Amino acid sequence: MAKKRSGGGLSPAQQAAKFLGVSVLAGAVLAGIALPAVGALGLAAKGSVESFDELPANMKTPPLSQRTTILDSEGGTIATVYSRDRTVVSLKNISPYLQKAIVAIEDSRFYQHGAIDLKGVLRAVNKNARSGGVSEGASTLTQQYVKNVFVEEAGDDPTKVAQATQQTIGRKIRELKYAIQVEEELGKKKILENYLNITFFGQQAYGVEAASQRYFSKHAKDLTLPESALLAGIVQSPSRYDPVNDEAEATKRRNVVLARMAEVGDISEAEAAEAQEAPLGLKVSTPKNGCITAVDGAGFFCDYVREVFLSDPVFGKTKEARAKIWNQGGLTIRTTLDPSAQKSAQASIKEHVYKDDEVATAATIVEPGTGKILAMGQSRPYGFGKNETQMNLSVDQAMGGGIGYQPGSTFKPIVAAAAIEGGTPATKSYSSPYEMEYPSPIAACEGKTWQNDPANPAKLENENETEVGPYSMKEATAKSVNTYYVQLISDIGICPVTEMAQKMGVERADGGTMQQAPSIALGTQEMSPLTMANAYATFASRGMYCTPVAIESITQRVGQQNKSLEVPKSTCSRAMSETTADTMNTLLRGVVEDGTGTEAGLGSRPSAGKTGTTDFRYAAWFVGYTPNMAGAVWVGDPAHERQMVDITIGGVPHDKVFGGEVPGPIWRDMMTGALEGKPSTDFSYVDIPDSADKGRGDNDDDGGNGDDEADDGNGNGNGGPDDGATADGGTGDGGTGDDGDVNLIGDLGNGGNWGDIFRGQGNGGGRG
Repeated sequence: MAKKRSGGGLSPAQQAAKFLGVSVLAGAVLAGIALPAVGALGLAAKGSVESFDELPANMKTPPLSQRTTILDSEGGTIATVYSRDRTVVSLKNISPYLQKAIVAIEDSRFYQHGAIDLKGVLRAVNKNARSGGVSEGASTLTQQYVKNVFVEEAGDDPTKVAQATQQTIGRKIRELKYAIQVEEELGKKKILENYLNITFFGQQAYGVEAASQRYFSKHAKDLTLPESALLAGIVQSPSRYDPVNDEAEATKRRNVVLARMAEVGDISEAEAAEAQEAPLGLKVSTPKNGCITAVDGAGFFCDYVREVFLSDPVFGKTKEARAKIWNQGGLTIRTTLDPSAQKSAQASIKEHVYKDDEVATAATIVEPGTGKILAMGQSRPYGFGKNETQMNLSVDQAMGGGIGYQPGSTFKPIVAAAAIEGGTPATKSYSSPYEMEYPSPIAACEGKTWQNDPANPAKLENENETEVGPYSMKEATAKSVNTYYVQLISDIGICPVTEMAQKMGVERADGGTMQQAPSIALGTQEMSPLTMANAYATFASRGMYCTPVAIESITQRVGQQNKSLEVPKSTCSRAMSETTADTMNTLLRGVVEDGTGTEAGLGSRPSAGKTGTTDFRYAAWFVGYTPNMAGAVWVGDPAHERQMVDITIGGVPHDKVFGGEVPGPIWRDMMTGALEGKPSTDFSYVDIPDSADKGRGDNDDDGGNGDDEADDGNGNGNGGPDDGATADGGTGDGGTGDDGDVNLIGDLGNGGNWGDIFRGQGNGGGRG
């Protein structure tokens, strides 16, 4: 009968011996003995055998998570993102010093034993028994590798990580069985390679390559003897032996490794002594993870790429499946971002709008005919600090943005395109009075109509009392005449406009349905800059709309192999005839030549575009294009609280902000730099005769004295949920001033009030 301790039970040495015997009966020895010597080893032999036998025959080895690199269109790095900062390298690309150092300090008999080291187990059992605790383990490198695989598989789930590292007999049994399998299948060199690539070295570095870069800013193959010993010593306790935070402790540990290397004959005593005298020689690189590290203000574009990956079914059927691939990493994502265009956009933004201004700006450039996003930036940097944000002001809510901003009169060209495509001549003239009621009834979709409220009809005004028609489409577009465009939509109906918008990819930023109300002609539906830039690219490409794309190609590294992943492609479709697009190019060229957008002109390079200012001046826009680039610039308060009246932006004071005055110059400077070195080609135009007479009514005469400095205002000043309109009647829309001040005439409408409008709750104002 075994001797018992005075307090009852077997002594620590006897318990360990009993456990060792049980393990041998199971066909293996539990390596490590990293369990408390008292109270944790009461496992019966039968249970141990069954636990061992019931384990699956093969260990599932997940691909090692690695860093993902996001590149611009020319191959330059935008940012690196990762859940594990790791770059997998082959054994030949790891310094021989490091290979020897890790074996010497972690498992000096690695090349002599199998999956377990019986001598090491017995030594640990004896030492732990004498100490009455766990002073030494006996896990081999193979067993440590297996444990790290379990941890890798657990990912960032704290519960799973705890299960993968818990000090239980069950885990030890599982670890042992798989260690035997790994030894049989991989061999020593491959096990060592895998171990060095999976192990955590502290400071967010997983694997030797990331660790070498983090601590010494060099590749793992170039590590010297003292550097290798330092890294090998960190493994046992990355926090305790962190050389960045405790140089003295790290130095002592490095020297222990060097002494051990000399003891096992890997280096001489003299080499060890010399290396022990060497300084640590750290050349620490800061961890660079995530879109916050992106260059040239491309953090928001970087974030957009991530959103595309997580939302597009091409990368996996479910969001969970896509997230798993993203977190696994090892991706090299080549994007559409043009580095010259991005630098120019960000430089222009920085010049014209300061990050601590009361308002912000966002700008996006796309390529007509391909949908490629070439630039995306904003004045408030990507981050968590003061005057920083993680909200992408350029994109829709579903892709990391807000609920959008009213585009103002930049929506008017969509109304014009719908009219021209439906047969309305570009010479069409309307009386365009300074002030008028919304015409009623107006045809809407599905056979419905919009009705103004006869008891309290909604009215609208132009920006200035001098803006009195008749105007033709050409001059009304250049001067952004509100009453002209409301008369135009009342003639052609609302449905052709919403259908044309859909063909041009114009949707509400919040994913809602476009409202069936005539006020949409004045830009009351909230849009994002990317949406508007891509819509105008349709004009530049002579009527072909292409869905926006951000990713050119993706390669994924799995082990030592690279494979290509399928990526989303832009789909192009004809939104309008070439003649309609050419007509729009002719009309919008006039805006920058002698209309509200003259400050956005590009000199000798042909360009076209449209200004826009929303009600109460919560937002101002310029959206424009050349044959090879289209861009949108929005300026405003994302919170929709600060009206742009008596305001200083970029150090320049403004009484009132107009689309041509602030966004226009941002667009001009952004596009000038982006287009540098690009061919200067012209649009295809049509002849739109100027009117000779000033008359009234439905004729081709222009007239009136428009204010060239005025930008286009809009807004639905009143308010129920349907813009003051229903399919069969209801309250009317509030009028807006052209390019700025809203001029609400009549009732605010059911459901709206001044407080709601000023808070951005009513239909009278765009919301950020």
